[in-house]
Amino acid sequence: MDLSNAQWRTSTRSSNGGNTCVEVADNLPDAVHVRDSKDRQGPVLTFTTDAWRTFVHTVHTH
Repeated sequence: MDLSNAQWRTSTRSSNGGNTCVEVADNLPDAVHVRDSKDRQGPVLTFTTDAWRTFVHTVHTH
């Protein structure tokens, strides 16, 4: 998977020096990618845009 054009943004819930550091790239077609900002070379989770929307909606409503 080529993520060289991914534009990563840090979660607003992340804090400087904290343990929660999630980055999301949603600028690529048909997928949203999520990674740990403390391990940028590590694994990347990939979701369809529909699955990501459902996840975000569920988190916001619970």
